[in-house]
Amino acid sequence: MFKRVVRQSKFRHVFGQAVKNDQCYDDIRVSRVTWDSAFCAVNPKFVAIIVEASGGGAFMVLPLHKSGRIDKAYPTVCGHTGPVLDIDWCPHNDQVIASGSEDCTVMVWQIPENGLVTSMPEPVVVLEGHSKRVGIVTWHPTARNVLLSAGCDNVVIIWNVGTGEAMITLEDMHPDIIFSVCWNRNGSLICTACKDKKIRVIDPRKEEIIAEKDKAHEGARPMRAIFLSDGKVFTTGFSRMSERQLGLWDPDNMEEPVSVHEMDTSNGVLLPFYDPDTNVVYLCGKGDSSIRYFEITDEAPFVHYLNTFTTKEPQRGMGYMPKRGLDVNKCEIARFYKLHERKCEPIIMTVPRKSDLFQDDLYPDTAGPEAPLEAEEWIEGKNGDPILISLKHGYIPGKNRDLKVVKKNILDNKMSKNTENTCFYSFIKDVLQQTQPYLSDSEL
Repeated sequence: MFKRVVRQSKFRHVFGQAVKNDQCYDDIRVSRVTWDSAFCAVNPKFVAIIVEASGGGAFMVLPLHKSGRIDKAYPTVCGHTGPVLDIDWCPHNDQVIASGSEDCTVMVWQIPENGLVTSMPEPVVVLEGHSKRVGIVTWHPTARNVLLSAGCDNVVIIWNVGTGEAMITLEDMHPDIIFSVCWNRNGSLICTACKDKKIRVIDPRKEEIIAEKDKAHEGARPMRAIFLSDGKVFTTGFSRMSERQLGLWDPDNMEEPVSVHEMDTSNGVLLPFYDPDTNVVYLCGKGDSSIRYFEITDEAPFVHYLNTFTTKEPQRGMGYMPKRGLDVNKCEIARFYKLHERKCEPIIMTVPRKSDLFQDDLYPDTAGPEAPLEAEEWIEGKNGDPILISLKHGYIPGKNRDLKVVKKNILDNKMSKNTENTCFYSFIKDVLQQTQPYLSDSEL
C-alpha cells in the first residue's frame, strides 16, 4: 500500500489569468483612504470602485462592458460628505448598492439600467443612526431590503431599507472597533471579528452571543472572519510574532481550533472571499501581488492549500464576482477585479477542461437573485435558504424591480382643498371641450 502524497482535487490546477489591457478599466483614481475594506464591489451588470473625491466621498459605477480608458469627467455617485469606506451590491437587485462613509451615514442608491449618465448626488434612502464613521455595510443573503452596517462607534445596526428604519441595534457586544461582519448562509446568524481579539457568533434577532473565542489570533493587527456553508467559521489574522495565520473554527466548540495554518510574515490584511458551491477560499492580501486559494474539506488537515496566482503589481483592493456572473463555457470558477493605483484589472480563474460540455461538478446550483423572504418575515423569526438557480445555459440578468422606500406621511391620506378644486376645474374643462369644441382656451 502506497500512501498518496498529493491529494487529488479538481481545483489543484486552477489557472489564473489577467485579461488583456483593452479589457481593463484605466485611468481611475482609486481611493487612498486608510481603511481595510475591498474598495470594489461587482455583480453581473456593474463594477463599483471607491475613488478619490475632493470635498466629500464618491464611488464610480461602470457597466462591465465599458472597459478601456475612463474619462476624467465620468459621472460618479457623490452624495456623501466624507470619504466612502465600504460599498456592497444588493444580492437581490443588481441595480441597488449601499455605501458607508466617514460622514456617519449609510446611503442606498438605485443605479439606472444602463449605468450613470450624470453624477448622482441623491440616494434613494439615507440611514442615520451611527455616531462615528461607518466602515462596514453588508446585505442580508436571503431577506429582501435587510442591510447591516457596523461603525467605529462599535455598534451593529440592521436596517429595513424599505421603510428606512433600524430594526435591530446591537450596542453593548463589542468594546472596540469591529473589523469584519459576515452573515451565515441563510442569514440567521452573524459572525464578527473585533479589535479585542475576539471572534463572536451572534443571533441578531435574539440579541445574544451564541459562541465566542478570545484571542483567536494573538497578533494586534486586524482579523477577518467569515461563515462557511456548513456553519463553521474561517478566520484570517496574525500570530504574536506577526506571522499571517488562517484558522478554522466550529461554533459548537470554540475552545480549540479545527485547524490553524501559519502563512508568511507580510503585514497586509488578508481579505477572504468564499465560494460556497466549491468550498474554495481565496485570500487576497492588501498590498500583496498574489491571490492564494485553499479548498476546505471534512478530512484532516481540513484546509488544503491549492495554489497561488501571482502578478507584478500590488493590489489596493479587490472585487469578487458572484457565481452567476461567470462564463460557464470557459470553465470559469472565479473572477476578481483587482485595483491598482490607477486602474482596475479583471483576473479570471479557470479549471482547464478539454470537453465543451457543461461541467456539472464545477457548477452545482448556485444562489440566484430571488429573495425567499421579505424583511418583515425575517424580523418575525422566519429563515429561508437561498433560492438556487442552474447555470447550465448561463445566467441572463432579468429586469429588476425598483427599490420602493415607504415613508409614512400623514399628508398622503388627506387631499388638500386646492387639489380638489384643481381636479374639479380640469373635469369641467374636459367636458366643455368635448361638447363645445369651437370655444377657445380663454373662453373656457
